[in-house]
Parts: sequence; structure tokens; C-alpha cells
Amino acid sequence: MFAMVRFGARKGLAEPPSEDSAVPEHSTNAVSPARKAALRTGIRGETYAYWYLRRLGYTLIAKNYRIPGMKGEIDLVGYDGQTLAFVEVKTRVLPQSADRSKYRLPEQAVNWEKRRNLARMAAQFLRMRRILSAPHRFDVLAIESQTGSQPQVRLHKGAFHSGT
Repeated sequence: MFAMVRFGARKGLAEPPSEDSAVPEHSTNAVSPARKAALRTGIRGETYAYWYLRRLGYTLIAKNYRIPGMKGEIDLVGYDGQTLAFVEVKTRVLPQSADRSKYRLPEQAVNWEKRRNLARMAAQFLRMRRILSAPHRFDVLAIESQTGSQPQVRLHKGAFHSGT
């Protein structure tokens, strides 16, 4: 299956701009075209990450895990062998001719506040399932996509600990 997902992403994860994306929306409740495109890119990145991790042998058990009343979500939860991995997926799309060195890496977006929220949600996930003693870690999967080329993926296993 990953072969098909990879083939679909061979020219990048962002969709080409449509003609109506340049038209501003005047409604205060409407989501801007740029925001819609960013959300779609994020969904594509998470789908790519899901199948990428499956190919690496992860057994994924939850996707977009949320807890009512808590800020944020855990993108993917799955077992890598006997270890439960809480995976944060960060996708960045760069312009076609962009110099990658001038842009921040996607994994740099996982700041202390994001790590704290992920750790709180993971602790609640473990509590609710009564698996507090299960070995677990926090992984960050960074995807850089440049229009016209295959996405580049970096998986950081054990990127941080729940105390950081």
C-alpha cells in the first residue's frame, strides 16, 4: 500500500494552487483558502506518515487521538515492537526552487509547549487503558515536501521524554 501512497506523492504533498484560491473570502466564519490548503497538506502528510510507519513495522492503534477538555491531539499511536510510540507528524511544503537551508526544519516546530501537551495526553491515554507500566516513547516524524519531488522523511525515535 505504501508503494501506492508514495507514487501518489511523487510530485510532492501540496496540491497545485487553484484559480479560486486567490479570491479572498469576506465571511468571518469562512476558512481562508490558504488555511484549507494547509489543512489538506497536513492530512496528506499524516496519511503518508501512517503508511510509512506501517512499512517500518509499526502496528498503529490510534490516529488523531483527542481528549475532550485537553489541548491538542496525538497524530499517531502505535507499537514499534513492544514499545508504544506516540508519534507527532510535522509536514512542511517548500516552494519548488527554495533553498532548504533558509527554512526551519519541521521537527523544530515541536517546542516545549507541544511536548508538554503530548506528554499529558499520552499519560491520560495510558491511564485510560490501564497500561501505565507499558514501555513508551515519543517519536517525531518530519516530512519535507517540495513541489515536483518526492517527500523527504526523517523519523526521530525517542525524540523527547515526558519530563521535557
